[in-house]
Amino acid sequence: MDNRAEVRAFLTTRREKVTPGEVGLPPGMNRRVKGLRRSEVATLAGVSVEYYIRIERGAIGGASPEVLDSIARALRLDDAERAHLFDLAHAAGPVGRPPRRRNPATWAPHRSLQWVLDAVTAGPAFVRNGRMDLLAVNPLARAFYHELYEMPGQPPNIARHAFLDERARDFYPDWDGLADITVAILRTEAARDPRNRELHDLVGELSTRSEEFRRRWGAHDVRHHGSGSKSFHHRVAGPLTLAYEGMEMEAEPGLTLTIYAAEPGSESEERMRLLASWAASEFRADGTAPERPRRPV
Repeated sequence: MDNRAEVRAFLTTRREKVTPGEVGLPPGMNRRVKGLRRSEVATLAGVSVEYYIRIERGAIGGASPEVLDSIARALRLDDAERAHLFDLAHAAGPVGRPPRRRNPATWAPHRSLQWVLDAVTAGPAFVRNGRMDLLAVNPLARAFYHELYEMPGQPPNIARHAFLDERARDFYPDWDGLADITVAILRTEAARDPRNRELHDLVGELSTRSEEFRRRWGAHDVRHHGSGSKSFHHRVAGPLTLAYEGMEMEAEPGLTLTIYAAEPGSESEERMRLLASWAASEFRADGTAPERPRRPV
């Protein structure tokens, strides 16, 4: 991806979101730009207008952490947006140690990781990368995300399912919210690992095949996705409301371990037991579906 274009689009869209009143400036008359002017951002950040314009045009590689912090404060960036700005600057700077990448088609979890996943028996537990491929799952996650495994192409991918499988709109009652989060995660990963060809290919495929994805990708929104709750409608278990926790894996940088759990005593907990029963009958211990005997002709 063109880093200079990414920097320009990100800073422009962030600048357009901040009103003069939010930063203590008078609204003025006959403003021709949405949000703040470049000169106003420069003043708030304590840098020259010429220097800020160069940065917004993409020349961010030599910017110091202090300057980036000042720009982040001027634009009222949240933690995820600030980290994204630093990722863009790092990608534009001298080549450093590249992120550790794994081929989703050949990478396999260490057996101890699979033991940990399988030890989670009350809810789906899975490991994903920044591209949102499911790399390792427990049996409940395999049953929970069974639609992803039914899609053509491997590995199973949350983003491809969300935007290219019509069933996703039933699976996610708040599909629009899920779509926003999904694109923001991919946009965050694109800045963190701008030379990831597999990620570029996924973004290209989704942009070509989904107008909904293309529109959201152009918004340049980013976010951290650590914990919260989501609603689902599983075709076997029915409606579910689940809390989730996502944890970066110390032993596998760039991978996230996510666990879903239902509130104790809730109807969702009962429905998760139903899903567990279905998973036990449908999938082997390694999460794969057993071969079904052919019906007699």
